[in-house]
Parts: sequence; structure tokens; C-alpha cells
Amino acid sequence: MAKDKNYELHDVVEMKKPHPCGNNAWRVIRMGADIRIKCQGCGQSVLMPRREFEKKMNTRLEKASETE
Repeated sequence: MAKDKNYELHDVVEMKKPHPCGNNAWRVIRMGADIRIKCQGCGQSVLMPRREFEKKMNTRLEKASETE
């Protein structure tokens, strides 16, 4: 089965390398030319270009709820 590389605002995604806090789950909190993701473990946010994000993203763990 192919990995789910599709992502939307408020989805929880897994990155290829874990954050220094030990967590590997990130929530997408801003989308545009740049993507801002927030660590689900410690709450730190990181802004990176979309192309870099797509290279470093592994898979989508959780789809955003319909109400958000």
C-alpha cells in the first residue's frame, strides 16, 4: 500500500526524522508557499518552504476533523 503523501491544514503528519524532544508527530498549522508545522510533543513550531517540507514528510498520521 502506498504511503499517504497528501496533506491539508490541521492534519497530523509524520516527518522522516524525529524532533529533538523525541516526538515524530507534527500538526500542519499554516499552508502557503511556506508550511508551518507544530510539534505535538513540546509545542515548538517550525516554518519551512513547501518543497523542503514535502521532501522531509513521511506520511499523514491523522486527517483533520471536518469541523475545523
